[in-house]
Amino acid sequence: MDNSPTALFESYDEDFKALLASLKGKLEGDVKQLKGEQRKAALKKVSEELDEAEEIIAQMEVELPSMPVSIRQTFQQRLTTSRSALERVKKSLRDIRAETSRAELLGSGASPADDPYSDEPSGYSTRTRLLAGSEQLQDGSRRLDNAQRIALETEDLGAGILRDLRGQREQIEHTRDTLTQADSSIDRASGTLKKMIFKMYQQKFISGAIIAVLVILICIVLYSKIIG
Repeated sequence: MDNSPTALFESYDEDFKALLASLKGKLEGDVKQLKGEQRKAALKKVSEELDEAEEIIAQMEVELPSMPVSIRQTFQQRLTTSRSALERVKKSLRDIRAETSRAELLGSGASPADDPYSDEPSGYSTRTRLLAGSEQLQDGSRRLDNAQRIALETEDLGAGILRDLRGQREQIEHTRDTLTQADSSIDRASGTLKKMIFKMYQQKFISGAIIAVLVILICIVLYSKIIG
């Protein structure tokens, strides 16, 4: 199995596209046909799948720094396109949730004769509830957007930490290679020094032998002169 960053990115991208197609199908078809608790359950399932899609996007982002620089920009553009598609699906989910909440408010508080925008007391009460519900939805959307922003910042921070760790690992490996080369150089220098020491002792021995021979010859010559 190819575990290169490019191959992993392609694998994540395929999973993301399949999941995105499933999400679109549910939001545009299945969810809209359901009512009440069934719709809520379907929306919860869609939300869980959106979290899964977010995780896939995060994994794709982690693989980017490990790619060759020559192709990294192309995959960055693909990641941006995928994230934009995911944001559109999120917006569709928020719209459906808002629609569901409005329907529940109308169904629980208004009679058939009530007009939500009427100036009559009953209509005014319904309109008040609608406005309150709308404000709650907007507040929830703001919290969701803030949570998403924090998640993106956390992902960026995590990607930065991974890049730093990868750089430190490369520095450690480079240092280890340098130490290995230095150790080899020391071994070669030690061998050369041993050879030099051996030759030095060899030369001393030869020099000593020559001196000894010369002394003997001088003694022989002197002895010969004395005898003669």
